Amino acid sequence: MRSIWNGAISFGLVSIPIKLVNATESHSISFRQIHTEDGGRIRYRKVCELEEREVSSAEIGKGYEDADGTIIPITDEDLSHLPLPTAKTIEIVAFVPADRIDPLQMDAAYYLQAGGAPAAKPYTLLREALKRSNKVAIAKYALRGRERLGMLRVVGDAIAMHGLLWPDEVRAPEGVAPDTSVTVRDKELDLADALMDTLGEVDLDDLHDEYREAVEEVVAAKAAGETPREAPSAPSSGKVLDLMAALEKSVRAAKESRGEQPEPAADSDSDADAEPASGEAKVSRLHQRRSARSAPKQTGGKKSTSTAKKATPAPRKSTQAAKKSTASKNTAAAKSAASAKSTTKKTAAKKTTATAKKTPAKKTAARKRTA
Repeated sequence: MRSIWNGAISFGLVSIPIKLVNATESHSISFRQIHTEDGGRIRYRKVCELEEREVSSAEIGKGYEDADGTIIPITDEDLSHLPLPTAKTIEIVAFVPADRIDPLQMDAAYYLQAGGAPAAKPYTLLREALKRSNKVAIAKYALRGRERLGMLRVVGDAIAMHGLLWPDEVRAPEGVAPDTSVTVRDKELDLADALMDTLGEVDLDDLHDEYREAVEEVVAAKAAGETPREAPSAPSSGKVLDLMAALEKSVRAAKESRGEQPEPAADSDSDADAEPASGEAKVSRLHQRRSARSAPKQTGGKKSTSTAKKATPAPRKSTQAAKKSTASKNTAAAKSAASAKSTTKKTAAKKTTATAKKTPAKKTAARKRTA
């Protein structure tokens, strides 16, 4: 890889010669501006507005525009006399935990390549020290005419440097968050968690730029004189009635895309605080709903009168279960109760008859003893 900057890492009194190479590259497709009528290239020329003529790069310098519009020329010699100790040195100023760095500060990434055999030992020392400490190095360096902030960390067997924005270059998120009070329910959070779990993790190596591939297909087709293939129209998502419905549909869609069988929708009639979703599917594993058809608690039936203590008690359904049961179950329960009452009456009648038969025998025995 071609280096874009040569210098050294200053690590206390240790100096490590290095070369700076780009760690990233852009694969985006660039277009040229053309005249649509004849396909001619549109070019930008650098023209001096005073002389109204095009000038070469050798005639172009730097200038600072003052508040009143006055241009103050600044030469390379003026900049070379600036007190910039990091002009050719990446000066490490601190070692901090990686989580101290705000990702918003991250800028361009570079690899630091050891500059020859003498740099191998100190380079390896710094790399292993960073590994063992689980920290990153904060450094200052100069590149393209300005001093910058950087973060050094280990990537494989190499040391990488991320350019960092200065803290005052990161804007505060003022006026970005919603300014209205919003309450998020536990069930909505549960569905959001379910969607996150369903989407799961991904191997970043499997991700690719689909837009770039589509553009390449269009370019190839037009170059071959063919009509570019039309992209399929996106399916209409329809109107989302509420957040719960959107989350539930997202969970089901994510499962189907992964080849999983979505769980069947659960009955939401008994869920008193659930929002209506116009027949949208529910995630039953997150909502432990009671089905209206579930078996009610069996309560002990009331016993009959004292003369029918040995009769089989008729089971009594709870009022809540009776309301939810179907008409056929009510009929069966009524028949069962009627049968039980009939049995109770027959048992009581038999006992009364038996008692009446036993009573005269006792009186006759008493009379014989008296005589």
